[in-house]
Amino acid sequence: MRRLHALDPAEAPGKSRDLLTEIIGRRGSVGDMVSTMAHSPALLQGYLDLSRALKRVKLPRALSEKISLAAQEWIGCATCLAAHTEAARANGVSDSDIVLARQGAAVDPREAALIGFALRVLAEPSGISDDDVAGLRAHGWSDRAIADVVGVVALNLLTGAFNLVAGIEPATAS
Repeated sequence: MRRLHALDPAEAPGKSRDLLTEIIGRRGSVGDMVSTMAHSPALLQGYLDLSRALKRVKLPRALSEKISLAAQEWIGCATCLAAHTEAARANGVSDSDIVLARQGAAVDPREAALIGFALRVLAEPSGISDDDVAGLRAHGWSDRAIADVVGVVALNLLTGAFNLVAGIEPATAS
């Protein structure tokens, strides 16, 4: 059930109006989540800034999408799962790897370690130990990659939680 409604730029608070107008000017439209986030100019600005910044992570895009799939499966956001499934396919991730990612796993042990770590960041960050980080380093992951995972997880928590609170459902084929 929809709890928060999407805003047209004309009905959005000042800063959100400006942000929505800018996005529409560049892309032609805004998505349902973004126009609904417009209720809070601070949230909308924060989401846009974090999303833009995380486009520069050093993780391969396919792996970032696998992490997002694992996180969204745990969070339970069907809208985000649909979006990240589409993005994963667009980045060459096979259907079987999508299934594995949603289970928090991967065929490649190095990727599996990072995906499992991402789920720990999401579910139990206080339980992460020196040994966990050392294990990632033993798999060849840099401190930058480890830090990037925290950012990817944070963005997924933001979008998934927002969509669930707002009651945003995946678009259905007509």
